[in-house]
Amino acid sequence: MLEQLMSNLTVVSILAVLNSFLLVYYVVPKISWVIVERKLNDKPNERSSHSGATPTMAGVSFFITLIITMYFIQHFDTENIGLNLIAASTLIFIVGVKDDLVVSTPRAKLVMETLATLFLFFHSAMFETSLHGFLGIYELPSWLFYMLNVLLVLTIINAYNLIDGIDGLAAIVAIVIFSIFALIFKATDLNFYFLISLSFIGMLVAYLYYNFSSTQKIFMGDTGSLLIGFSIGFLALKFLAIDIEQYTVFSFKPENELIVLSAILCIPIFDMFRVIGIRLLKGKSPLCPDRNHSHHVLIDSGMSHFQATMLLGFFNYMLVILMVYWSSIFNSFQMAGILILIFLMYLGVFYMLKKRIASKIAKIGAVVK
Repeated sequence: MLEQLMSNLTVVSILAVLNSFLLVYYVVPKISWVIVERKLNDKPNERSSHSGATPTMAGVSFFITLIITMYFIQHFDTENIGLNLIAASTLIFIVGVKDDLVVSTPRAKLVMETLATLFLFFHSAMFETSLHGFLGIYELPSWLFYMLNVLLVLTIINAYNLIDGIDGLAAIVAIVIFSIFALIFKATDLNFYFLISLSFIGMLVAYLYYNFSSTQKIFMGDTGSLLIGFSIGFLALKFLAIDIEQYTVFSFKPENELIVLSAILCIPIFDMFRVIGIRLLKGKSPLCPDRNHSHHVLIDSGMSHFQATMLLGFFNYMLVILMVYWSSIFNSFQMAGILILIFLMYLGVFYMLKKRIASKIAKIGAVVK
């Protein structure tokens, strides 16, 4: 009887969401207590959008929940990739914990993230060397495939880590991304990946309760943002590895899969490229922290954390809908042009906002003098 229940997709889907929600909801206060008792609170600096010391490392609850979820959904792991994911996630978790406690060097983090990504490539389920005609490219050499996919995952991990700057943003963006992946994997009968997506949605909804709380606030920390970013990278790789025959359920052309993926990840990717570009133009290191992130600009322009988060999340959803629709009409060359145009418009909007903020600060300074 129990075995039949745990093999029923509807039942397990509900359990995956509820179990993930309840585990995070229960574990997060315990983590907060330990953090406060050991005086490990995240202390604000000049870049922070918060004024007081706040508990962090809510990501510990994500890791615990992921491992337990993997046990309950193992029936649907028909490709037997679960152990690879557990091993890779454990490495990412270790890096995140160390970074939250004593701060890791960028080089050490990249090495461990690369190693974790390679654990995924030890499995054939992630092996797809065809771009299906993207910009006229079909098959890639195996060595180039590995290099580009490792670079893709590293980019996703670190781009996602960079948007964890205001209340709710990282969680809302991740919920948007996981919900889209859930729809894709459900449509293609890739139920294991569908359940992983649902599990993360449950985790993040529970986390939002505390992240937006005024009395029980906690941050996910690098422990959480690295694990979430890596899991998004894992699902992105699987999306790119979907068999061409399964594309009949999609409205977009197979050659546009990278364009659709870029739209799904638009908030972290757009923000990363924008911030790195600004830093390079100012002659600074791309790793030099500042308040040029999109969410910082929106906050400085007068929005609340909640308003900025909802606006960016809405933009993410709308762009995915538009890009999926256009990808069914246009080829990859045309879609690449559309994506670049949208990115330039994104840059223009935030340039104007930043300029307006600078103007207001200048006027206030003149009045004070």
